[in-house]
Amino acid sequence: MNIWEADKLILFIAFVIPGFITLKAFELFFPTQEKDGSKQIIDAIAYSCINYALLSWAIYLIGKSELSENNPVCYSIFWLFVFFIAPVLWAWLWKKLRETQAFQNTMPHPTGEAWDYFFGKREPCFVIVRLTNGQDIAGFYGAKSFASSAPHAKQIYLQECWKMNSDGGFDRPRRQTKGVMILSSQVESLEFFKIEGENNDKEK
Repeated sequence: MNIWEADKLILFIAFVIPGFITLKAFELFFPTQEKDGSKQIIDAIAYSCINYALLSWAIYLIGKSELSENNPVCYSIFWLFVFFIAPVLWAWLWKKLRETQAFQNTMPHPTGEAWDYFFGKREPCFVIVRLTNGQDIAGFYGAKSFASSAPHAKQIYLQECWKMNSDGGFDRPRRQTKGVMILSSQVESLEFFKIEGENNDKEK
């Protein structure tokens, strides 16, 4: 059997590609652990079928019309939407639905780890990192900072490293430093602090 025959290639594109796009879009919205590729094929076919079911009314109307002959450009745009845009749209809508409080009252949050949940919000804040050796590192997590997400190993980069005062608070940024990078294997806990008053100027 030659999979490159036109009819088989069309079937592959029609029943795998839309669902595969949905899977990848959802993985971008909610990073997860890597999955077996063979299992993803089955999921992709299922999501493709759901995509066609949700758009069946539009596909039926377009099929009955003479749009392909009268306006081939619009006809091509419609199928571009079906194959590539709608799959991303369903993933985004599903993300928004799962983030609602009503949905979370009955089902778990789609983000698998607290690390990804917090850093996915990209909220600037001050951080005190307690290392496994008992040392504390204070820093600022802002727009130029970075935290890795699943399935990659957890790492955090703080764009500023701060000196702490005698009360355990934030004194001032350390000079001649471009920040600090910390591996999660060295972290015992992370404590986050809101930015108030003039500290908001950091993100302006």
